[in-house]
Amino acid sequence: MRPLVLLWALLLLATAPGPGPRPAAAPPPPGAQGSCSHRCGDRDGSCSCHPTCSGLGTCCLDFRDFCLEVSPYSGSMMGGKDFQVQHLTWFIPTDGVICRFKESIQTLGYVDSSGHVHCVSPLLYETGHIPFTLSMDNGRSFPRSGTWLAVHPSKVSETEKSQLENETLWQYYGTAGTTDNLTVTWEPSALPTRSVTIELWGYEETGKPYSGEWTAKWSYLYSLATSIPNSGFFTFTPKPAPPNFQRWEVGALRIISSRYYAGEKDVQALWSNEHALAWHLGEDFRADPKAWARAQCLAWEQLEDQLPNFLEELPDCPCTLAQARADSGRFHTDYGCDIERGSVCTYHPGAVHCVRSVQASPRFASGQQCCYTEAGSLLLTADSTGGSTPDRGHDWGAPPFRTPPRVPGLSHWLYDVVSFYHCCLWAPECSRYMRRRPSSDCRSYRPSRLASAFGDPHFITFDGASFSFNGRGEYVLLEAELTNLRVQGRAQPRTTPEGPQDRGTGLTAVAVQEGNSDVVEVRLAGGAGVLQVLLNQEVLSFTEQSWMDLKGMFLSVAAGDSVSIMLSSGAGLEVSVQGPFLSVTVLLPEKFLTHTQGLLGTLNDDPTDDFVLRDGNVLPPKASSRELFRFGADWAVRNTSSLLTYDSWFLVNNFLYQPKHDYTFQPLFPEETTPNPSQAAEAAKLCGDNYFCIFDVMATGSLSVGNATRMAHQWHQHRAQSLQPVTSCGWLAPPPNGRKEGTRYLSGSTVYFHCDSGYSLVGAEVSTCQADGIWSRPTPMCQPARSYTVLLSIIFGGLAVVAVVALVYVLLRHRKGNMAIWGSQP
Repeated sequence: MRPLVLLWALLLLATAPGPGPRPAAAPPPPGAQGSCSHRCGDRDGSCSCHPTCSGLGTCCLDFRDFCLEVSPYSGSMMGGKDFQVQHLTWFIPTDGVICRFKESIQTLGYVDSSGHVHCVSPLLYETGHIPFTLSMDNGRSFPRSGTWLAVHPSKVSETEKSQLENETLWQYYGTAGTTDNLTVTWEPSALPTRSVTIELWGYEETGKPYSGEWTAKWSYLYSLATSIPNSGFFTFTPKPAPPNFQRWEVGALRIISSRYYAGEKDVQALWSNEHALAWHLGEDFRADPKAWARAQCLAWEQLEDQLPNFLEELPDCPCTLAQARADSGRFHTDYGCDIERGSVCTYHPGAVHCVRSVQASPRFASGQQCCYTEAGSLLLTADSTGGSTPDRGHDWGAPPFRTPPRVPGLSHWLYDVVSFYHCCLWAPECSRYMRRRPSSDCRSYRPSRLASAFGDPHFITFDGASFSFNGRGEYVLLEAELTNLRVQGRAQPRTTPEGPQDRGTGLTAVAVQEGNSDVVEVRLAGGAGVLQVLLNQEVLSFTEQSWMDLKGMFLSVAAGDSVSIMLSSGAGLEVSVQGPFLSVTVLLPEKFLTHTQGLLGTLNDDPTDDFVLRDGNVLPPKASSRELFRFGADWAVRNTSSLLTYDSWFLVNNFLYQPKHDYTFQPLFPEETTPNPSQAAEAAKLCGDNYFCIFDVMATGSLSVGNATRMAHQWHQHRAQSLQPVTSCGWLAPPPNGRKEGTRYLSGSTVYFHCDSGYSLVGAEVSTCQADGIWSRPTPMCQPARSYTVLLSIIFGGLAVVAVVALVYVLLRHRKGNMAIWGSQP
């Protein structure tokens, strides 16, 4: 027995992860099975280099030396961020540290006085997790690997950027009343140097649009200051740039150590926000900024007319603010106009909230924007300059990024923002801009369909059928062959503080993948109410970023207890903590009709066929609780297709090596609940007529569990109500030479028409949007009208003429008669 125990102890010692930072040795040969050199992510061999090995205690001894963690783990895609490799110390002489990103972009790293290895992030034209490898022998080998998270410049903390004081002045400089000094500030400790150089870089996209020749490029233009003290403050009076630099209208400042030569790439730096370079434009702009901007606006207008019509492939906006906020798989808050944060909505006066389409359009990488009034109505550019404007370049970019118009933030600046400055802010030509960036109405918008699972657990399908299934195991919540979308969940019993387990279960983990996208899993871990998110089975940290661009999806975390996953198909998941379990909501666009199966039902507007078994048989809508338990068990996950993570021996032994549905677990069925009178009274007081809440109180004996279920159910009902279809009749034009009252175009809305002075209305004064989506009356006409004074003058003048003629006639007749009498006298 003792030899076996000794052998087991030696095996554990050999496979245990390293105790922490230690001097690194020379790497073993590539692919050595006892090492993680060149093997990160590999499970095979005598030890593991997969992220799950830490929890299982099966890592190779050098796992942390070769499979790298870095801190900080994120920075702007503009680059220049110094980050340290964790768990790796280096005291061996090296002739050069090279950090290689995406197998092609190299930056120089270094070893500090404490033996810590550092890299500097490069200037990139994309966001997301960027793989990198590390060479400690000046590029001869790259056995170590990790990932770096490049983020949209707007999502970088203010301390990581230089700040343009009074940024509006920078972007209006040279227009009327804006001549003054400009100031840039920064955090001196962010750059470990005594003196700095401040540079201007310009961004442009050249080549034939929508061709393989279309390229994006940042260029060093010139320095504003060299070798000045690193005081965190610099003020200057802008001068017009030399003519050869004036073609750049979008750019950013970069602050670097003076030990680097001007324009040196991929060195530690602080970038400012990208902005319109009004302050560096030429004398012709300063002499007459309106005329200059008008000319630019007209040139942009001509270019737009030559480019493809990107509007045709954009999704229609949701009709109401409630729909826009509820349809979170396809639309997300525009941070520049956010009702939750009290944004001013500077560029959309009259709006209280805007959303953007999450995914860029497939061909042109364009984006939709939808803005709403306080009354919840869609605000259109046809009615107001504050209306929502679509974007030729989606602000968040689009995979595969790197080339126009898919570069995050910057393509949007060139094709949508600078042109707005030209036409609307620097020149009074905004009508031209609005004609080419018209708001979408919502006549073809169809809300996403909603399904949820929560509590012990209770399911509400896409078609509205509801049931409870409290099995123990791992189950298919949803499968859709249309996009190869898979959503799986793990259900476990609740462990009470006293130790015994309930006869009910709840969701403790949910995983999703669509096509060849990343796999994201959300699970309860580390204590009650603590969410943990895993990307491809590796735990993510959200200490720096709450939004991540992933392969095939976007991921957003709110307040640590709610995760939103937005997939490329427009499908969305929201996973949150509700009591001791997870609550999951799935949203699917209408294109998924007839393409779903699993516990969340068959999406086809027919709730009577939602309980479909794997073999195609359908349980009746009034199936018993035990029949429904059989339905749930039939949708157990198969081991070969599991998306869930097994990074502890508890999970391995209870779920990986066991049947996916635990047939030994005996749940509590509704007909078995026998509440005592006091419990029934408390449940009735808390739950009212909410059956799910009542059942969970009876099953667990916990009012708090029942209350969490009640709240989750109410949230589902509220969201389902927000996503109810509404009818739109579309925008109704005002009459020429007239105006209208009313900018709401949904069923039951009324629009009133009026004519300008000097015109009269021909047609109906009122039109109402009918339930069939057709206006009751068309827009009337306003025709020139004669004034009452003129009309009366004509009438009375005519009468006067008639009277005069009649009087003359009478007088002539009377005179003729007298002459006859006089002629007969002697």
